[in-house]
Amino acid sequence: MGERSVDQASIKMLKKAAQEGIETAWERYEKQQPQCGFGLLGICCRNCNMGPCRIDPFGDGPEEGICGATADTIAARNLLRMIAAGAAAHSDHGRDIVTTLWETAAGEAQGYQIKDEGKLRSLAAEFGIPVEGRSKEEIARDLAREAMEEFGMVKGALKFLERAPQKRREVWQKAGIVPRGIDREIVECMHRTHMGVDNDYVNLVLHGVRTGLSDGWGGSMFATEFSDILFGTPEPVRGRSNLGVLKEDQVNIIVHGHEPTLSEMIVLAARDEELLAAAREKGAAGINICGMCCTGNEILMRHGVPVAGNFLQQELAVVTGAVDAMVVDVQCVMPALTGVAGCYHTKIISTSPKARFEGAEHIPFDEHHALDTARKIVQIAVDNYPRRKKEFVRIPEEEMEYMAGFSVEAVLKALGGSLNPLLDAIKAGQIKGIAAVVGCNNPKIPHDRGHLLLTEKLIKSDVLVVQTGCAAIACAKAGLLLPEAAAQAGPGLGAVCRALGIPPVLHMGSCVDISRILVTAAAIANALGVDISDLPVAGAAPEWMSEKAVSIGAYVVGSGVFTVLGSIPPVLGGKKLTELLTEGARSVLGASFAVETDPEKAVDLILEHIAARRKALGLEG
Repeated sequence: MGERSVDQASIKMLKKAAQEGIETAWERYEKQQPQCGFGLLGICCRNCNMGPCRIDPFGDGPEEGICGATADTIAARNLLRMIAAGAAAHSDHGRDIVTTLWETAAGEAQGYQIKDEGKLRSLAAEFGIPVEGRSKEEIARDLAREAMEEFGMVKGALKFLERAPQKRREVWQKAGIVPRGIDREIVECMHRTHMGVDNDYVNLVLHGVRTGLSDGWGGSMFATEFSDILFGTPEPVRGRSNLGVLKEDQVNIIVHGHEPTLSEMIVLAARDEELLAAAREKGAAGINICGMCCTGNEILMRHGVPVAGNFLQQELAVVTGAVDAMVVDVQCVMPALTGVAGCYHTKIISTSPKARFEGAEHIPFDEHHALDTARKIVQIAVDNYPRRKKEFVRIPEEEMEYMAGFSVEAVLKALGGSLNPLLDAIKAGQIKGIAAVVGCNNPKIPHDRGHLLLTEKLIKSDVLVVQTGCAAIACAKAGLLLPEAAAQAGPGLGAVCRALGIPPVLHMGSCVDISRILVTAAAIANALGVDISDLPVAGAAPEWMSEKAVSIGAYVVGSGVFTVLGSIPPVLGGKKLTELLTEGARSVLGASFAVETDPEKAVDLILEHIAARRKALGLEG
C-alpha cells in the first residue's frame, strides 16, 4: 500500500479496506487501466452528434474532426469547458455566500451574524458604499447587492480587479481579457465551444484566462471576503489533523464539501447542551465534529476544529468504522461514499439541492432554517452512535498538531502591521521567494507525496510556502504547519520564522482562498512598484485533479505567476496549444505553465524561476 500513499493513517485504512473487501478510489483507478489515450491527450470531441471524433496523434488517422476542427481546436475547446466548469463551481460557491450575507442583513438567515464588522465597512468603502451613521445590516445589504451585480454584466468590469497592480491591469487590457461579469464569461465559454463557433485555439485560450480571472478576482474573492464578514476573518489557531482525530467514545460527525454556511451551523449545533445530553444518554462522551477537504479547511481556519483528512481520505474515514455521519454539500464528494458507508453503520447525509447522492439521506439545507436543520442532522448522528459495529472499528493513531488561520490580515499582523519585514527579508535573500503549493489529491500520484516532497525541498531552499486546500492538509498531517518546522527550513527562512513565531508553511484556507494569495501578491508588487510577473513567486499543483484546479491555473498564470503542474493536463494532443500554454503565454501574460511529474524536478524549475526573477530585480542571492 506504500505506493498508494505516504500517509501512514491512510495506508492502515487501505489495508483494512482490502481485508474487509471495500473498494476505494485506488481500485477503481486500476480498473480503468489502460485509460483512453485520446482522452488523456485531449483530442476527442463530443461537442456535437456528428461525432465523437478523435484525432490520431501519430498521423496515421484523421487529422480533423468531421466539422474540420483540428487537434489544437478540439483540445483548446475541451480545456475551455474545464475552465468554465471550475469557474462555475467556485463562483457559485461565492454567490451562495453573497446570498447568505444578503439574507443575514435582512434578518432572514437563522443562526448567522455579521462577525467582522470592520471588514464589512472596509469592503463597503472599497465599493463606494456610504458607511457613516449606518447600521451594519444596512451596509451589508448594499454590499451584497453590489456583489450580485458583479455576477452579471451591469458594471462592465469586476471591482476587485482594482486590487491588482496597474501594470497587470494593462496586460489584461492589451490582451482583451478583462473580465466583464462572472456569469457572462462562463456562459461565453459554453457558447464559444459549441459546434461551429470559435475555432482559433489562441482565441479560445485567451477567453479561458479571462474566465479564470473572473473566478480568482471575482467569484472566489467574494467567497473569501464575504465568508470573513459572516464567520470572522481567520487568525492563527491550533488544532489537530489526520484520521486519528476520530474518537472511539464520541459521536463522530464529518462535514465534507466546500460551503461554510453548512459547516458553521453544524459546529454551532454540536455545542447545544440538549444534543450533548442526548449523546451522553446514548453512551457517548461527547460530539466530535471533524472536517474533510475544504469544508474542513474553512472550520479549522476559524475554530481550530480537527481535520480528518483530504480528498483521498474521505472513503478511508468511513473505513475506520467510527464515523456516525458524514454530512456533505457540494464539490469533491465521491459518489462511491454511499456504497462504502453501506458496509458500515455510517450515514451519508446530503444537504444541497445541487448535489444528490444515490443511497444518501437527503436533508435540505437553507439559510432560513439553518440552525434547526443542523440540529436535526446532529441528532441523526447521535441516534446512529449505538449502531456502530464495534468489531469493525479501528481508528489509526496518527494525528498531528497544526497552526492555520493565516489570512492576509493575520499575515500583516504577524509582520507588525506592515509588509516591510517580509520585503526586507526577500531583498536580503533570507527568503528567496514565495511559492504557492495548492490543489487536490489524485490516485495517479502516491497520496500526499507530491505536496510533501515539493514543500520540504522548497523550505529547505529558503522559499516561504503558502498553501490552501488538500495540499495544506497534507502538510498539516506531516507537521509542516508548526513553528517548530522552522528547523526543517533553510537558515534564512528558519531565522525569519523563529523571529515571528510562524511556520515556514502558511495555511491560508480552502481552495477559494487562493484569492488571499492573489491579494498578497498584488500588495507585494504594489509595494515594490512592479507587476506580479516580476516577483520571485511561483505556483504549483503537484496532485491536481478537478476542473476547479484548471480554472485556478488559468487565473494564477493570468495574474502573472509561473505555475508547475504535477499531473498532465489533457492538452498534449494539440502541439500548438501545448506550445502556447508552456511558452507562448509568457509573451502575452508574463507567465506560463510547466508540467513536471517528478516533484524533485518541479522544485528545480521553481527555484530557477525565482532566481531569474531575483536577478532581474537586482536582488542579491
